[in-house]
This record gives sequence, structure tokens and C-alpha cells, in this order.
Amino acid sequence: MATLYVQQKPGAGKWLALILSILITEGIAFTASMFTRPEISGWYATLTKPSFNPPNWLFAPVWTTLYLLIAIAAWLVWKNRHLHQAFGTAVFVYVIQLALNFSWSFVFFGMHQILGGLVVIALLWLSIIANMYYFLKFSKPAAWLLFPYLLWVSFASVLNFYIYLLNGQS
Repeated sequence: MATLYVQQKPGAGKWLALILSILITEGIAFTASMFTRPEISGWYATLTKPSFNPPNWLFAPVWTTLYLLIAIAAWLVWKNRHLHQAFGTAVFVYVIQLALNFSWSFVFFGMHQILGGLVVIALLWLSIIANMYYFLKFSKPAAWLLFPYLLWVSFASVLNFYIYLLNGQS
């Protein structure tokens, strides 16, 4: 019986890893959006928002871009996983950060818990800092790719806080 050998081009696996990283990260984003999208014209529209609240159409392209940057950062770390023994910790922190990101959409939009969302987003902010710290051990560009994410979550935290203040206890 003949055995088939499939030759891969050098580096083909790393591109597959990038595609998988993007699909996983954007998949989490898409799943989280299932809690968000229906509430934009419903519950969220009824909330009092601060004057600096961006238009609703801005959120989807910003988050899509941020998730792409997050996926690329994870891929860069994966490519350099042999450089440091903290790879397992970096992956753990990355997964926690993604879980908190997903959780915020569920808590804020899905459960209509503004204060709960504020707690989750504060934990998310801290996890992004930790994620950047561990990613820096493997790749400076990977850590810096998370910086726009940190800035946006900082802004979103302030927005969440003001929505909480303007809408009372909920």
C-alpha cells in the first residue's frame, strides 16, 4: 500500500495558526455580539448616555479591528512560544482576558446589569495589562498590538461608569 506524503511549504503552519487565531478571536466577538446587537435598538436605546457616547455604528468596526489586533498579537506570541518558559501563563492570561471580554457583553447587554458590567470591565482592563505584560516576554509588537485595545477599554470603562451614574442603580 502506497503512503501519501503531503509536503507543506516552509512556514505554511504558521499561516494556518494565524488564520485559526483570527477565526477563534473573531468567533468569540461574533458570539458576544449576539447579546449586544438585539439590545442596541432596544434596552440600550432607552438608557441616558453621556455627551461623549460615540454613535452606535462606530462600535462594530472598532471592535472588529481590535479583535483582529488581539488575534495577531496572540499569533506573534505563539510563533515565539519557545523563547520563554511563561508561555502557559501567557496563554492562561490571554484566555482569561477573552473570557472577560465576552462576559462584559453578556452582563451589560444580555443581563442589563450596568454595575455588573462596570465590575467586569474593570477586571477586563486589569487582565489586558497582565496580557500585555506576558506578551511582552515573547514579542514587543504583540504587547503593543494590545495597546489600542487597552485605550478603547479605558474609554469604554469611563462610558460604562457614566451610563451607570446617569441611569441610577441597575
